[in-house]
Amino acid sequence: MRMIRRGLLLGLLALSLLLTACSNDRPTTQEGYVGGDGTLTIVPPEDREPAPMITGPDLASDGEISLADYPDQVIVLNVWGSWCAPCRAEAPDLVAASAETEGTAQFIGLNTRDLGKAQGLKFVDEHGLTYPNIFDPQGKLLLEFSGTIPPSGIPTTLVIDRDGRLAARVIGVVNDTTLIGLVEDVAAGK
Repeated sequence: MRMIRRGLLLGLLALSLLLTACSNDRPTTQEGYVGGDGTLTIVPPEDREPAPMITGPDLASDGEISLADYPDQVIVLNVWGSWCAPCRAEAPDLVAASAETEGTAQFIGLNTRDLGKAQGLKFVDEHGLTYPNIFDPQGKLLLEFSGTIPPSGIPTTLVIDRDGRLAARVIGVVNDTTLIGLVEDVAAGK
């Protein structure tokens, strides 16, 4: 009986961690922006730190994608998993923001914790993601953002300025209006 209770308790703990791993329901306003359903942090230009210029396998091919391949561009890095309901909810807004800011920003997805490419590719197809996605099944590339992206912060969207520095972060669901505004401000040097 003791083993059953222990197993049940561990199972409930695992379920609790999974449910909190991809949600954040608290709307937050900071410096004039409302970050969808997530917490928005904006870093003033004088306080920005370099973002990790990760390189990883392309989800859709045998090639590699590197953030360093997009010099002098604003980069929007969205961390997602096919298993994450908030990631599915924000996907149409990411696609819309990517189209609206084409030529100003390069969107890149970081598909994490999907153990096979098939799940990620199905997500890309179902949601019409038009931008490249890095495949990070074990979350190793995600670890390079420790201190910036909490382990349970999926989805998270980062905006990286033209100098490769972290300019903004949204933990949780982001909407197209917020993303477009962030990209425009960062591109303008704000």
